[in-house]
Amino acid sequence: FIAYANLTKYSLTYLNKIIIRAQEKNDNIKGYISSLSQEELDSNVEEQFQAKITFGQKIADAVAKFGGSWTFIISFILLMAAWMLVNQLHLFGLHFDVYPFILLNLAISTLAAVQAPLIMMSQNRAAEYDRLQAQNDFKVNKKSEEEIRYLHAKLDHIVQQDQSELLEIQRLQTEMLASISHQLSRLEKEKS
Repeated sequence: FIAYANLTKYSLTYLNKIIIRAQEKNDNIKGYISSLSQEELDSNVEEQFQAKITFGQKIADAVAKFGGSWTFIISFILLMAAWMLVNQLHLFGLHFDVYPFILLNLAISTLAAVQAPLIMMSQNRAAEYDRLQAQNDFKVNKKSEEEIRYLHAKLDHIVQQDQSELLEIQRLQTEMLASISHQLSRLEKEKS
């Protein structure tokens, strides 16, 4: 009951509405992508952490590194053995710390008293670094999770919306082809 020209016009208008609706959905998803990319992540936590290090912290790290090595243990044992040998055997005529080695005990106690806080400071820095690294890992994981959600949303959009819209467009195209075929057959009948 409608002219074919008007039917084609309304079909094309309806197709444009479907296309605009699909573009709006894609724009919403693109806006979600841009919000994901704007969140800044610390690419290198170690560089940031090392940039703030003080001279005292460098010393604490060096003491902790040396104090926790085999070089320190072996040299300390050799130093103690040499101290005891010199004082017990009176080598080179030296005799400055007699048998209970009170001066050696004082030196070891002083070393422990100074070394322990330095090692604790170094461990605190390591804990701070681990905390910053964990925060950065959390941000990376959160962003990855959001991107996966985006991909799921995009796939759902493609599967649910685009598929139904494409089928609707295909139905309209089929109807248009059928009307064109009907018009051609009517023109052929009128010719003959």
